[in-house]
Amino acid sequence: MKLNIIKLTSLIAIAVTLGSCQKGDLLSNPNVANENSNVPVSLLLNHLTWSMYRGGGVVEKASNAVGEEPFGQLSKWNQYTVSTNAYYRATNAYAFSNTATAYDLVRYVNQMESQAQTQLGTPNSVYSALGKFFRAYSFIWLSQRVGDIPAGEAGDSKNLTPKFEAQKDVYKRSLQLLDEANSIITIAIKPAVSVDNSNTVVGGDIFGLTYLQWQKVINSYRIRILISLSKRADDNADLNIRQQFADILNNPVKYPLQTGNADNLSFKYNATVNKFIYNPDETYNVFENMGKTYLDLTTANQDPRTFITSTPAPAEIKSGKTVSDFSAYVGASTALTQSSLSANDAKGMYSYVNYKRYFTTFTGPEPAVMIGYPELCFNIAEAINRGWVSGSAATWYQNGIKASISFYGLNEGQSYDIGDVKGVTLGTVTIKISNFLNHPNVVYKGDNADGLKQILEQKYVAFFENSAWEAFYNWRRTGIPVFANNGPGINPSGIIPVRWQYPLDEQNNNTANYKAAVGSQYGGSDDVNQKMWLLK
Repeated sequence: MKLNIIKLTSLIAIAVTLGSCQKGDLLSNPNVANENSNVPVSLLLNHLTWSMYRGGGVVEKASNAVGEEPFGQLSKWNQYTVSTNAYYRATNAYAFSNTATAYDLVRYVNQMESQAQTQLGTPNSVYSALGKFFRAYSFIWLSQRVGDIPAGEAGDSKNLTPKFEAQKDVYKRSLQLLDEANSIITIAIKPAVSVDNSNTVVGGDIFGLTYLQWQKVINSYRIRILISLSKRADDNADLNIRQQFADILNNPVKYPLQTGNADNLSFKYNATVNKFIYNPDETYNVFENMGKTYLDLTTANQDPRTFITSTPAPAEIKSGKTVSDFSAYVGASTALTQSSLSANDAKGMYSYVNYKRYFTTFTGPEPAVMIGYPELCFNIAEAINRGWVSGSAATWYQNGIKASISFYGLNEGQSYDIGDVKGVTLGTVTIKISNFLNHPNVVYKGDNADGLKQILEQKYVAFFENSAWEAFYNWRRTGIPVFANNGPGINPSGIIPVRWQYPLDEQNNNTANYKAAVGSQYGGSDDVNQKMWLLK
């Protein structure tokens, strides 16, 4: 693993500029200062939070890095949208190859932890806590893509051949880091009897969260990681997966969790520097259709979020259907070739992304959620359904649905204008949330396989254009919802891969350890279709 030594500058002008822009690499010239420069910890956190939002390796322009913003390539791999034009909207194919990494986070964490100790004079600052969070986030980000990775020896600029750790040990290490982060931030919130930093916004954080909100995010993220281990919960006693989950859920004083959408870890757009992905400058809505996987779920359940995200298919309206008819909203299948999709689209067969909502402002209709309250609700519901903890899965399931609906600003009886692909109003619908919640497909069917399927399907709907890879990872883990698969549009093999190949840096600079890891896990073949420990 080739990790470049971080080069930092403490020039005030750069600090002010990047702080106001709330984004970006720390340096315009990486040779200005060495790694021992005194850089404000807030500036280091600014970079970490921006890099987290953009996605692993994107800020440092790593090979094969994929942006994790809404309506990008992830939207297609999560099967929320489908491209009908490779030039304007890229391809839909799952062309997984050598992954990027999120090790740049580790480099900056090393500096932030060191600078925090020097500048703040305590090992128990909020920056020390967040350092442990980002370290765990970096390890999990890569491990869930490839399997075994360097972790304990990662980030040491003097060691270019760090040992790989088994994926199980990476998860064990990361869960411990998150527990330590919670302990440290507890001290940072209340460092003295007369001091309470609960509502203090953390300096340098582009997400704008307070100390307490970050503590909630840390613990909610830990819940995400624990539920992602569902396939290994019963055969790895030393991980204490079920018990860790119960400890967090049953002790809200020690482990506070998100309590509403206000606690979401989310990126807010603005009209100048960080514009929403789709905006009035974007004119290519005609080359992107809504995905069949998503619309098949929402229309079958008479889900009002259908109207929020989608336009009716032109051919369905032409045939006489009204904008309030759920059957007028038709998604395109990722399994079809792009030429077939384009031909069908020309016939008006598919719905488009809602132009009125997503293309008319520079700030966007909502922030980009990365770790959100609706997901937490569904994760808790899933754990109860699986028998990990006691409680009402039905209540948490309903809380997740209602939180997602609230996120879109929907209310019972609300009138909502429906437009076509260019935003021209076609008609108005009345939002009927109660009809949706009382639909036979939606009313919780109990702590059984049917109930679990409902939880996972509604989690998928709530993940629409947020939470990066989570929709894909949940499908990969559970097979729910049913993704379009086994078709020529997927890739030449016709099968969605379940992992990525190792980064080229590992192959080229850490060859012996890379080959040993591939040999022990995958029989010597760095094959994208082989299952890692997490999925077995």
